[in-house]
Amino acid sequence: MLKYRIFLYILFTSLIFTSCAKRGSITGGAKDTIPPYIIGSSPKNMSTQFKGTEIRIDFNEYIKIKDVNKQLIISPPMEYTPVITPAGSASKFINIKIKDTLKENTTYSFNFGQSITDNNEGNPYSQFKFIFSTGTYIDSLTLNGRIKDAYSNKTDNFVNIMLYEADSTFNDSTIYKQRPRYVTNTLDSTVQFSLQNLKQGRYHIVALKDANNNYKFDPKSDKIGFLNQTIDVPNDTIYELELFQEIRPFKALKPVQATSHKLYAGYEGKDYKNIKIKVRNGTDTEDIPSIATKVKDKDSLQVWLPRKLTADSLKVSVTYKDSIKKFNVKFKELKAADSLKIDAVQKGGLHFREKFTLSSVTPIVTIDSTKIKLINKDSVAMKYTMAYDEMKQELSFDFPKEESQKYNITLMPGALKDFYEKENDTLSYTLPTRTYADYGNLRITLANAKRFPLMLEVLNAKGDIEAFYYSEGETKISFDNVLPDKYTLRVYYDDNKNKEWDTGNYLLKLQPEEMIYMPKEIDVRANWDPEETFNLGG
Repeated sequence: MLKYRIFLYILFTSLIFTSCAKRGSITGGAKDTIPPYIIGSSPKNMSTQFKGTEIRIDFNEYIKIKDVNKQLIISPPMEYTPVITPAGSASKFINIKIKDTLKENTTYSFNFGQSITDNNEGNPYSQFKFIFSTGTYIDSLTLNGRIKDAYSNKTDNFVNIMLYEADSTFNDSTIYKQRPRYVTNTLDSTVQFSLQNLKQGRYHIVALKDANNNYKFDPKSDKIGFLNQTIDVPNDTIYELELFQEIRPFKALKPVQATSHKLYAGYEGKDYKNIKIKVRNGTDTEDIPSIATKVKDKDSLQVWLPRKLTADSLKVSVTYKDSIKKFNVKFKELKAADSLKIDAVQKGGLHFREKFTLSSVTPIVTIDSTKIKLINKDSVAMKYTMAYDEMKQELSFDFPKEESQKYNITLMPGALKDFYEKENDTLSYTLPTRTYADYGNLRITLANAKRFPLMLEVLNAKGDIEAFYYSEGETKISFDNVLPDKYTLRVYYDDNKNKEWDTGNYLLKLQPEEMIYMPKEIDVRANWDPEETFNLGG
């Protein structure tokens, strides 16, 4: 009985302490979601007749400044970046030390974007602006608009929108050399922009994806958007600027040796198909046999040279249209790295919309079609057409394909011979096809087309062009045997009729060709025939 009472006493005591412990536990309270706010500044925000060089802004709690170099937008831009302290540590104030000589009768705006946050939870004091004027009043006019990418369906973030005064000092070189009168930035969250605290006047407007962050246009690295006409402020119009990358004028770069039989010849520009390259040895007047082909995904050609080439230097001439650039290239014996190798681009089967394609490591110079045979699963010989793209080093075969078939293409020894007179061994590829029910058929009706010709492109989920149709007036277009996927449609008006999308040029005041994306994706499933109307009128 005594032991039983002791046991009950211990149990009761334990329950009391456990209960007390639960009542005294710490939960941490509600999360702080309130951003910091200003309790004072010197001078006051929206001050006029500012003559100083320093600004202090006091907050109600400890704050941190982050990404200020990217987030802070100063309009008008300053030649020398102000010193903002403290950087990287918590403080209850911000100090701004101005290093520029301020312009007279000018309203300045410091937009901190998302750079000011509280110290504990990181709650941002979003889009805080500190504004002052060196004159007797604050300019208060506003200009609004939006940006878009001229080619892609995705628009860059952190794009500068800049205004230049349309006076006698503005010319075509201004945006390359001088900072704008006003600037704002879309930052990282929107394609909308609002230029504020503007003075009444007439302006040129320019959008710039400014890689160097110097408010000056560098065509090598920057995207640009502009209007062909000046704009007046005040103005209630919502302006749209299309960003595009200019194509740089052709420029041949000095070739470099890659292997004992190959050079890399870099270039700037786009039109690589019109580049002609000749190579000579020392003082020889005769050209060395060579072939130039494209390096995939790079602005460079590879120049193939004979295996047994002895030279201390080579003379390389690069011709583009009417221009010729000559280079001397030092040449030395290196290990040969390339040999004949053939790979199939398609693996595991062939889709109805594809051409069977072979890719070669070295350039092919001879193709013997009598040594190439195509048969179906019943061993019946099939007719085919063949084309070799010398620049891409690709050999393609096209032939009518039936469902649930199995084709075999065989290249006997010697069917292909490369630049170094190497021949292929026997190559054999089996190419099964699926049933038509494994694919979908896409029916598109184009509505409200402004003009023709136009190019309709079908992009797969990866953004690659799956199919296209060049229309000179047709508005009902069908794409049969399309792989199941989610697709995006786009149309561009081919105003110069070259069957390519053309970008713009600032100096020529040339806007890019108009590109329109269908707002929604199209889900193509196996054995479906979706019908969609693509409204080009917006």
